[in-house]
Amino acid sequence: MSIEIPEGLTELLQSFTVEVLRNQPRDLLEFALQYFTQLKDRETKEASFGNDQNSAPRPGKAVNFIDEAMQIDSENGEEEEDDDDDEEFTAPVINRFIRRASVCAEAFNPDDDEEDKEPRVTHPKTDEQRQRLQEACRDILLFKNLDPEQVSQVLDAMFEKLCTEGEHVIDQDDDGDNFYVIESGMFNIYVKVDGTEKLVGCYDNRGSFGELALMYNTPRAATIIAVSPGALWCLDRLTFRRIIVKNNAKKRKLYEAFIETLPLLTSLELSERMKVVDVLSTKVYNDSQQIIAQGDLADCFYIVESGQVRITMKRSRTKKDQEEEEVEIATCSRGQYFGELALVTNKPRAASAYAVGSVKCLVMGVQAFERLLGPCMDIMKRNIANYEEQLVTLFGSSPEIEQQCV
Repeated sequence: MSIEIPEGLTELLQSFTVEVLRNQPRDLLEFALQYFTQLKDRETKEASFGNDQNSAPRPGKAVNFIDEAMQIDSENGEEEEDDDDDEEFTAPVINRFIRRASVCAEAFNPDDDEEDKEPRVTHPKTDEQRQRLQEACRDILLFKNLDPEQVSQVLDAMFEKLCTEGEHVIDQDDDGDNFYVIESGMFNIYVKVDGTEKLVGCYDNRGSFGELALMYNTPRAATIIAVSPGALWCLDRLTFRRIIVKNNAKKRKLYEAFIETLPLLTSLELSERMKVVDVLSTKVYNDSQQIIAQGDLADCFYIVESGQVRITMKRSRTKKDQEEEEVEIATCSRGQYFGELALVTNKPRAASAYAVGSVKCLVMGVQAFERLLGPCMDIMKRNIANYEEQLVTLFGSSPEIEQQCV
């Protein structure tokens, strides 16, 4: 199913998100009510003076800016509550009619190919630097879905920045110039609340930041200060948008229709389903290739996009028999999922999964699973009973369910 994004929606929600980050309201619904009421009043007044000519923003694609904006807190510490939220709220001026001249001023259309014609940025690196850079970027979510050529271009364009203790890497409200990947060092995250900077989180020798302003043409939503000497790898704004933003837009188009058909995700809102799309990566497996192994630690959740997956479990033939046999307990096909129960129960894998023919899976890491699929948890827990019935049928007993999860 194709969904038409209304004109102006992306910019409107971007501005609202930035103000939520700045004000840290305790009551988000009340904040939103006041924000949009005052915004509408201002628009009505400006329209009466003829200031609304050519004010409609350029159409854009809806992207997962809320999830990316809140990653600061979800990945690095819980959000602190604002004790001053009872004070009178003043809606910010939206730069919808008059924009300041800055590197963030122009809108960005992921379907526009003009930026592909720009010369590619390359910063020479030694073999030692290249190796350190690859290790620092290994677990960066935004790079997970890039093809090898795109990854190579990103790594070529990145440059090293050494930070000293107390250095401001970025300041809230500044224009966005670079995306940063942390190689080493600790960095505190501050957000202005009523003119005072509040500590909301900390990066400890890993992670990335700075994508929000580059993806959505907004000012910096937080201040990042080095707590210790550290090393960062920086990716310039043009390369980031040309590769990362366009890649995310293409992936949304590719998977949004498939995601909407999954029964597991029917309890999610459209925006929540799109967040799921943003964090999925794709893996292809050959016939008989092992996808997960019994006894392994659980780090991923899988959705079958094409092909079939065979789920097996090793069991002793008898109580005295030390030899184990591998018994098939389930088969998953397109649209079905596996690997979730070990994540729900925080236990090692107690079953294995193998590809039957060529198989393509959508894969979600454990952190994204916990952060995005909370509303689906009840559905997943109900499946424990189904697994139990299957195990009783196969083995003639009812083992401890938490030890029998895929």
